[in-house]
Amino acid sequence: MRRETWQNHYGFVVFLRELNIAIAGKGIRSVITVIGLRGVKKRRTPRIPKTASARAMWQRYVSPQEARLEKNNLDSPGRPWRAALFFFPDLYNIKCMIKRRKTKKIKVGKIFIGGDAPVAVQSMANTKTEDVAGTIAQIKKLEKAGCEIIRVAVPDMAAAKVLGKIKKRINIPLVADIHFSHELALEAVKQGVDKLRINPGNIGSVEKVGLVVAACRKKKIPIRIGVNAGSLEKDILAKHKNKVTAEGMVESAMRHIKILEKLKFRDIVISLKASDIERTVESYKFLSRKVDYPLHLGITEAGTIFRGTIMSSIGIGHLLYEGIGDTIRVSLTADPVEEVKVSWEILRSLGLRKRGITVTSCPTCGRTKIDLISLAEKVEKMVEGVDKNIHVAVMGCVVNGPGEAREADLAVIGGEGVGLICKKGKILRKVEEKNLLKEFMKELKKF
Repeated sequence: MRRETWQNHYGFVVFLRELNIAIAGKGIRSVITVIGLRGVKKRRTPRIPKTASARAMWQRYVSPQEARLEKNNLDSPGRPWRAALFFFPDLYNIKCMIKRRKTKKIKVGKIFIGGDAPVAVQSMANTKTEDVAGTIAQIKKLEKAGCEIIRVAVPDMAAAKVLGKIKKRINIPLVADIHFSHELALEAVKQGVDKLRINPGNIGSVEKVGLVVAACRKKKIPIRIGVNAGSLEKDILAKHKNKVTAEGMVESAMRHIKILEKLKFRDIVISLKASDIERTVESYKFLSRKVDYPLHLGITEAGTIFRGTIMSSIGIGHLLYEGIGDTIRVSLTADPVEEVKVSWEILRSLGLRKRGITVTSCPTCGRTKIDLISLAEKVEKMVEGVDKNIHVAVMGCVVNGPGEAREADLAVIGGEGVGLICKKGKILRKVEEKNLLKEFMKELKKF
C-alpha cells in the first residue's frame, strides 16, 4: 500500500484534526490549503518532533526528501497530508488522544463530575413535575437509555413539594431547575434533591442567596449556574450594544460565580448555552481559561431530532474534542430518550465513553444487491439496549465489505441473494439473505 494512502495512515488522522482547527479559526483559505486544493506560496521547513514516539511516527511516514517539502509536492492536490504538514509544522507533535481539561471534582448524588470522572450524560424530563407517576415513568425510561443525571422543572411550590417522592423512586441524581425564587430552592433542598440549577444573581437579596447557599452547604448539594443567551442581564446587554455576545455570556457567568465565591461556596457547575454553535463554543472556551469549575455542555433550542442532532454533535463534539466539558445534555424537541441516545453516540464517537454496541454501515452504492438500508435498520434495532461493548458492521457488497469491516467484532456483508457473516475480520460462513439476521444474532449471543 502506498504511503500516500489516507486510510490506515496517521497523517490522515492528524489531517482531520487540523482541518477542524482550520475551519474553527483560520478561515476558508486555510481549509483549502489543508485539503491540498491550493498550492502554498511560502515555503517552510517543519520542526522535528520532540518526543520519541512522535519522532518514530515522523520517520515512518516522512522520508528525508519529503521532509524538505519541495514546492512540487505541496502543489499536488493528490498529496493533501503534505500540505497539511506544511501549514501546521507541529502536526506530528499532536497526540491522537483527547486530553481533558483539569477541573474541580463535584459530587452529584452518587455521580462525580469533573476531575478524572467520565463525561456524564444528562437529560431533562418534559412531564409536569407534579404528575409524580408520569415523571417517574419517564425517568425510568431515561435511566434504561443511559441517562445518568436527570433534571426536572420546578416552576411552583406544588412541583417543589413532590421532589422527595420522585427522588425516592428513581436511581439517578435528581436536579431541580429553579428560576428567581429562593423559596422554591429551599424547598427543593428540603426534599433532598442532588443539585440545584439556579442563578444566584436572579433570586433577590444577598440574604436570600445566603439562605440557599447555607442550605446547600449543609446537605452538600452543588449549584449549577446556567447562563442562557436568551436571558442575559439588561446591563450586560447594554454594555455590548444590545447584542448577545460570548463575552457577555461569560461576564454574566462570572457575576454569578463571584456571588457564590464571596459566600465561600465552591461546589459549582457552570453552563453557557446559546442556540448557535459559534457563541456557545466561544463562551465555553473563554470561560474555561478563567475558572476550573466543571462545565455542563449543551446547545440550547437546538431544534428537532434532525437539526438538533447535527447542531449538538458539532457544538458539543467540538468542545469535547478540545478537552472542554464534564457533563453534557443534548437538547431536542423530541422524546428526551432521543437526547440520551445522541449524547452517548457523541461520547462513543470521540472515544470518551463506552456503552453498548456500536453499529457502522456503508452508505450503499450501485454495487449493492441487497436491501441494505432495511438490514442496517433492523440490526440497529436488534442491538439497541444490548449491554455489550462491541463493534458491529453492516456492509453492502462482497467487493469491499470484508476489508472495510475488518476492524469490526462482528459483520454482516450483503451479496446477491446471500451474505457473509464475519467475525474479527474472518469470514465464518455464507448465508442466504433471508437467514442473515438470524445467523447474525446467533453469533452476537456468543460475545
